[in-house]
Amino acid sequence: MFIGMPNRTESRNAKLNLRNRVFQSLEQDILNGKYPSGTNLTEKDLCEEFGVSRTPLREALCQLELEGLVECIPNKGAVVLGISEQDVNDIYTIKLTLDGLAARLAAERITPEELTDLEETVNLTEFYVNKDDINKVLELDSRFHDIICRAGKNRPLRSMMSNFHNFLKMARHKSLNNPGRPTLMLEEHRKLLAAIASGDAELASHLAVDHTNRVFHNLQRLTDA
Repeated sequence: MFIGMPNRTESRNAKLNLRNRVFQSLEQDILNGKYPSGTNLTEKDLCEEFGVSRTPLREALCQLELEGLVECIPNKGAVVLGISEQDVNDIYTIKLTLDGLAARLAAERITPEELTDLEETVNLTEFYVNKDDINKVLELDSRFHDIICRAGKNRPLRSMMSNFHNFLKMARHKSLNNPGRPTLMLEEHRKLLAAIASGDAELASHLAVDHTNRVFHNLQRLTDA
């Protein structure tokens, strides 16, 4: 049977998948601390590590630069960027207000389907907390907050919060690696879920701000240690 050559669409999709695979792997390595601030990401080494040519690697690095995780410097390559203590303070000052608003809107506007997603996410989080799988807990933590933000039906708010996406993944990873923090986080998520499910916008806002404050102070303790 004759097998034809891949068409242009298949070829383009294959290239996108390759770039995305490299991007997602590098993103995770930066966020989990494998490549700390100031690390020079050498194209030759990374091409060998991922088994790819320079083109998908460079595309992935450009995407990482757009995400604010690296800076591509002429004649030097991509350098991993760090987040200063002032960055942490500034971002969480804004985030406290945004999280409170997101939870308030979610309590008022969440759909039954979104509420089910939120409940399932919390239940899965409990499962993986008990298994001590921090990477999966981190993924579910992000999903929990994404559902709340989406449930508020406020596009400008979602846009503002998406600007902090990568920083928050990095911050949550550091926070959740603190002994005992995943269990406390789960308890906070359950209380917030209950407030949203009951439609108590005031309580939901209060709990969301308190939750974010706890994460912020936990990060400060880790930084000062």
